[in-house]
Amino acid sequence: MKRRGRLRAGYYADVVVFDPATIANHATFEQPHQYATGVSHVIVNGALVLKDGEHNSATPGRVLRGPGWRGVTPR
Repeated sequence: MKRRGRLRAGYYADVVVFDPATIANHATFEQPHQYATGVSHVIVNGALVLKDGEHNSATPGRVLRGPGWRGVTPR
């Protein structure tokens, strides 16, 4: 992948800023879309999407699917 793997101007970068003393996952099978605590900032492709723990509804990323992806099977 070109322009990845470094924090450099013009490169794509995903960065998560977190506190290792307070980070915790709260997702369950019943409620899988819960935010983790202890995460203060998230940058996706150079765009700030989580600031001070609040999501700003930005969606700068895209899904990359590998050869093993099978999609969602309807129930």
